[in-house]
Amino acid sequence: MTNQPSRESMPLFSQTITDFWRAQFLNGDVLYSDEVFTVAINPDLDEDSRVMVLETADGRVMAVLTPVLADKAGLDQRQDLSESIFRRKLNEAGVTLHGADYVFYFSEAEKNVLLQEHLEGDLRQLTEQDEAVFSEFESSASEQDLDDAYVELGHWAVFGSFEQDRLVSAASMYPWEDSQIADLGVLTLTSFRGKGHARKVVRSICKHAYDQGYEPQYRCQLDNQASVSLAKAAGLTLFGKWDVVSPDSTD
Repeated sequence: MTNQPSRESMPLFSQTITDFWRAQFLNGDVLYSDEVFTVAINPDLDEDSRVMVLETADGRVMAVLTPVLADKAGLDQRQDLSESIFRRKLNEAGVTLHGADYVFYFSEAEKNVLLQEHLEGDLRQLTEQDEAVFSEFESSASEQDLDDAYVELGHWAVFGSFEQDRLVSAASMYPWEDSQIADLGVLTLTSFRGKGHARKVVRSICKHAYDQGYEPQYRCQLDNQASVSLAKAAGLTLFGKWDVVSPDSTD
């Protein structure tokens, strides 16, 4: 017998994470709810998040939208809804979604492992004094990789991994949506991939986030298999798939 807590007694994710997402999706008036699908209407949503959908890893789906879009899509209290019907009504109303991202967090158990870990290797937090080093790093990466990763020296926290004094992998993060969640991006130069740099730099910056009272968050597109593999290698657990209205939506 061990003294480890059971799955039932230890929540998979922290209260900070679950409270954040409940606030995003359930702070309005609930239009429809059953065991697997919930829709809420919230007039206070930002323009770029006037429709959002979250499918958690356990298969439950939550959606929220503004009253204007609910009216445009013909959604009212008197109808049974499902995710497929909801998506069809949005589509018929000309409202398109951007395309979901995976969202990963550390489970409570993995967080405890990380906090006790001493990471080996030539890695450290970067500061504005590293501007020349970081500029060289950026110039060695493609524009596409830079855009996808969104790693910036000016972000709230930046960590880098070095090889022979050259910065070869970097991660940065910033507080997300005015919350205690810190969203991170990571980029490793192509010729240095597969050596464990990204895993170490992600774990280092995430440990720093916890020390500052934040929950680290890792997002990537569904078809980015390399990024999904990195998330898992770094000890992160899939929370769900999150989608928002497309910037090109006709509404």
